[in-house]
Amino acid sequence: MRAGRKLLSAALVMAVAIGLAVPVSAQEPERKSVTLAVGGKGLLYYLPLTLAERRGAFKEEGLDVTIHDFAGGAKSLQSLIGGSVDVVAGAYEHTIRMQVKGQPITAVVELGRFPGMVLGVKKSLQGKVKSFGDLKGMKIGVTAPGSSTNFVLNFLLARDGLKPTDVSIIGVGGGAGAVAAMKRGDLDAIINLDPVISKLEQDGDIFVMADLRTEEGNTKFFGGNNPAAVVYLKSDFIARNPNTVQRIVNAFQKTLKWLETATPEQIAAAVPPEYHLGDPKLYMKAVQSSRPMYSRDGIVTEQGMKNAYNMLAQFDEELRNAKPDLSKTFDGQFIKKAAGK
Repeated sequence: MRAGRKLLSAALVMAVAIGLAVPVSAQEPERKSVTLAVGGKGLLYYLPLTLAERRGAFKEEGLDVTIHDFAGGAKSLQSLIGGSVDVVAGAYEHTIRMQVKGQPITAVVELGRFPGMVLGVKKSLQGKVKSFGDLKGMKIGVTAPGSSTNFVLNFLLARDGLKPTDVSIIGVGGGAGAVAAMKRGDLDAIINLDPVISKLEQDGDIFVMADLRTEEGNTKFFGGNNPAAVVYLKSDFIARNPNTVQRIVNAFQKTLKWLETATPEQIAAAVPPEYHLGDPKLYMKAVQSSRPMYSRDGIVTEQGMKNAYNMLAQFDEELRNAKPDLSKTFDGQFIKKAAGK
């Protein structure tokens, strides 16, 4: 009897040891079907998402990911808060704003370390518009009101003493519609991303006032990196579905590593042809211009969190007075496990 008990105990110990030895990435996800929202999937801001989808990274992780593409990030956030999607590829700033509102959401992987946005002004206004203050009273296009393009515009305006209400904000999306709005003369200025900006630059429709695609531009305006696109979820979803979240992060980590060495030609071939805006060579040029903005390791740094908060605090009194706990806006355990750290 004692021998039998000893054998049983040994077997249990062995089973537990084997279970603990199984890496998180190999554990079964709690949810194999996941819904993901994004605002402007064709923009290079969200290139890692498109590549993860098109190159089969989600399927490799045993996930069936359904993507809902909205006109802007604000609508993606609304869909998460409303419960119609599980996860969002969106702007890091939303994690700060929602924490203050008592609806905690947490980023689990950084896709972009720079916003990658450009503020362009109608070419005919060159010489007249020399500062952000000169934009007062003008019509400015953003991807969608309340989205990250709107936040960054508010920050730039605040640098010259303007309030968001000093201009007219118009949502134009992030694709061909945004290009058309500028070409029709519906806008005096636009803040958007590639390939939209590269198309307008190439055609001579705009001149650039602020370029946040480069390290130089981000240092000039933010003092360093400012986390842009991230993958975020409700904090309680993460707690209930850690294996699913790990699989999602694994897919993005693999994609970011591939993106580091992929050529513009390989990237252009991997995305849907309509993302090229009718000009594959222009798209490849835009990819090359935007490359510096992608995250190298998927981690939102402490300084990056502070830079993002300081940007928002410039024009949002609620945030300025709230002093949120920035450490709760990003959970780095999943990306570290994905990278084998």
